[in-house]
Amino acid sequence: MIAVYVLGGLILALALFDRFFPVRAAHAALRMERWRAGLAVRSANIAGFAMPYLEGGDGAPLVLVHGFGGDKDNFVRVSAFLRRRYRIVIPDLPGFGDASRDPKASYRIADQVERLDRFIAALGLGRVHLGGNSMGGAIVAEYAGRHPDKVASLWLLDAAGTAAAHDTPLVRDYLATGRFPLLLKSEGDFSGLMRATMSRRPFFPSSLKRILGRRAVADYELHARILGEVASDSPALEAQFSRIETPALIVWGGEDRILDRRGAAALQALLPHGRLVVMPGIGHLPMLEAPRRAAKDYLAFRRSLDRASA
Repeated sequence: MIAVYVLGGLILALALFDRFFPVRAAHAALRMERWRAGLAVRSANIAGFAMPYLEGGDGAPLVLVHGFGGDKDNFVRVSAFLRRRYRIVIPDLPGFGDASRDPKASYRIADQVERLDRFIAALGLGRVHLGGNSMGGAIVAEYAGRHPDKVASLWLLDAAGTAAAHDTPLVRDYLATGRFPLLLKSEGDFSGLMRATMSRRPFFPSSLKRILGRRAVADYELHARILGEVASDSPALEAQFSRIETPALIVWGGEDRILDRRGAAALQALLPHGRLVVMPGIGHLPMLEAPRRAAKDYLAFRRSLDRASA
């Protein structure tokens, strides 16, 4: 009986801490997640931007790139299942997460590709395996098209970058009105963001939702401009490349509302050495919604590459 009271008191204390000290509670939750995944925070200075990144594990470098409005912590949970085999490196892109922001800079896909190239060079990673979600998927795919000798494989999770992927009601509404679930005008909009992006929503402490919502609101003007640049000044992948020969695992959530599943077929046409995995019941963020399954599929993909090269 005493143990029940102690547990109840601990739960109550954590709930009160989460409610009344949201900044400290959110940062504590992020530190715990990173520790469990074996990742440490480091930072690099690239082309005038501070780019914090998470790093952990041993083996061939696997660089993971978040999507629009996301950050390095989007890949923490899936990294817990990968770090024993690979050296995981997850940067915050300039303009997002804890990276620095320059309101006068350009944030087109091509600009972020160049910054990613400088980041990889600064860390001395050599030839890398790349993964990316949404906008991050478009960035790493374009990177492979521009620097095929520097990329060993691609992991594309609901990747943007093709005309077919962008043909959704939410994107069409954005083009007509400027409204988009990833652009937040109030902290309360964060719940709508989660509903739009995830079909299987993982547990997030309320403090973390508040802090992420607060950051997104502060970034509204900059991110609205960045999204406009990405939409209007970043050519589709198929307009730039006829083929990208890099081996690729293309993953698509069957319930993705942000990007259309036809984007997977467009990527397959562009990547002749790509293979597709569709995840039923999953939305736009497979690495957050089903990290164990996403990691299992990726590990199987990498084993197949190892067998082919043996």
